[in-house]
Amino acid sequence: MTSYTVGLKLGMRAKALTIDAEDALVAALKIKIENPEALVTYVRKSNRRGDRRHPHETLRAKKTV
Repeated sequence: MTSYTVGLKLGMRAKALTIDAEDALVAALKIKIENPEALVTYVRKSNRRGDRRHPHETLRAKKTV
């Protein structure tokens, strides 16, 4: 499986989540099932360098704990 980063907009907040899936469509659908009210803005393959440079909220929390 490949890791995909899915960008979504939930109300006035934008989030980016990383998920393992077979392809981009499946990744977007998995996120949409978990957050039906969210608007999916983009799906792309995860970029290891970019994800380290701009970590998601959950990754930041793990480093500080």
